[in-house]
Amino acid sequence: MLGHRNMSLEDYLGMLRRHIWVIVVPMLVLPVVAYGVSLILPERFTSQTLVLVEQQKVPTTIVQSMMTDQLNERLGTMQQQILSRTRLQPMIEQYGLYKDDVAAKVPMEDLVAKMRKAITVTPVKPVVTARQGEVPGFTIAFDADNARTAQLVCTEITSMFIKENLALRAQRAESTTEFLQKQVEEAKRKLDEKDQRVAEFKRRYLGQLPGQEQSNMNILMGLTQQLEAVTQLLTRTHQDKTYSESLLAQQIAAWESSQQGNNPQTLETQLAALQNQLITLEARYTPDHPDVAKMKADIAQLKKKIDEANATAKEKPTDKDKAAAAKLNEPPQIQQLRNQIYQYVMTIKEKTRDQERMQEQIKIYRSRVELSPLVEQQYNEILRDYTTAQQFYDDLLKKRSASEVAADLERRQQSEQFRVMDPPNLPEKPTFPNRLLFAGGGFAGGLGLGFGIGLLLELKDKSIRTEADIEALLQLPTLALVPSVLDGGNRSRGLLGRIRKTEERALPGAGA
Repeated sequence: MLGHRNMSLEDYLGMLRRHIWVIVVPMLVLPVVAYGVSLILPERFTSQTLVLVEQQKVPTTIVQSMMTDQLNERLGTMQQQILSRTRLQPMIEQYGLYKDDVAAKVPMEDLVAKMRKAITVTPVKPVVTARQGEVPGFTIAFDADNARTAQLVCTEITSMFIKENLALRAQRAESTTEFLQKQVEEAKRKLDEKDQRVAEFKRRYLGQLPGQEQSNMNILMGLTQQLEAVTQLLTRTHQDKTYSESLLAQQIAAWESSQQGNNPQTLETQLAALQNQLITLEARYTPDHPDVAKMKADIAQLKKKIDEANATAKEKPTDKDKAAAAKLNEPPQIQQLRNQIYQYVMTIKEKTRDQERMQEQIKIYRSRVELSPLVEQQYNEILRDYTTAQQFYDDLLKKRSASEVAADLERRQQSEQFRVMDPPNLPEKPTFPNRLLFAGGGFAGGLGLGFGIGLLLELKDKSIRTEADIEALLQLPTLALVPSVLDGGNRSRGLLGRIRKTEERALPGAGA
């Protein structure tokens, strides 16, 4: 009648008394069976080792490690490499693992998969809070059917992890250094191209580069002032030349008019007059007197002219010779004017050349000043590219130097290392099967089985045992109880049968 009403503690105790043997028998039999099964199962031995991670001996603030990934990730990568078929198959053949399976010609893929399951790599939980991904070490365990074999294989696997870590770190450092070296060479080539471009731009726009605008303006102002001065000088020189030419024309006209009576007879008359004056002066002064000396010099010069005139008259010179002779005989004032006019002409030519040169320079510097904003923009673009390339090159040089130091640190084995803290142990007792665990499991299984069977029997039992069962079943109050009839088995069974039929008719829906 389980489930028709609320059960009390006495009801549960009554059920326990009714099915006690159903619970006790499985509880006693199953532990014995489980222990017996554990005696039949093949034994497995587990060898385990503890590997600690020694941190880098040189502070990371001085030498940065090349291993940026977390140890958990590295362990996963190394585990996949070590547990590959190329690594496990030689160990299976070397240590003679799974002989029965080999004799049964089990495929090597299945043996490798079986060995993978026998290998366990477990990170050690840190005692203090560490950064995500950092672990102080890890344990390696291997299960085998022989204790010595388990120890040897565990030792081999541990050695493979240590060697793989060293090789991985060395390869990472070397590959990083090689990659950075190629990047440095490429960056150097690009930097040289940028440098050449900057130098070419400077040669092309020499004097127009940024920072030279003020000097160009100063030079332009200076050239403008010099051009004004030269222009003023040219103007004055032209004026002076014009004045000298007019004065020269006057002097030549006066001299030529005075030369019309320049014949030997006239000169001799002048000579006689001068000689008379000399006689008068000698009578008055001494021979050293200046007037006497000047008069003597004039007489001598006049005699010379008389001789030249006589010679010229004898030779009958041409017009050209007459002009040349006349020019040679020009007075010093006329010759001086001619020299002065010549100097003016030469000055005008020189200053004109200076003026043209200054005008060209002014055009150049004015063009530089006008093009300065455009040149500055182009130069800034080129210089920005060069600066970026220079910074990138310097950054790569620093990284390459740091990588070379890190690679040297790896070669000296001063970086992060795996150190075996506890060598693989030689198991003294099998880890499987655990006979006590098997017996405990059998006891728990038997207890659960017994209670399950008892509950099933109780659910199938429709017996009415108490007044509460009748009220819960009929939903009517109980008027009287019929005592059990102990004599006469048939009679008792007949009475019980009639009671059950009455019960069934009283149940709702019994008429149907």
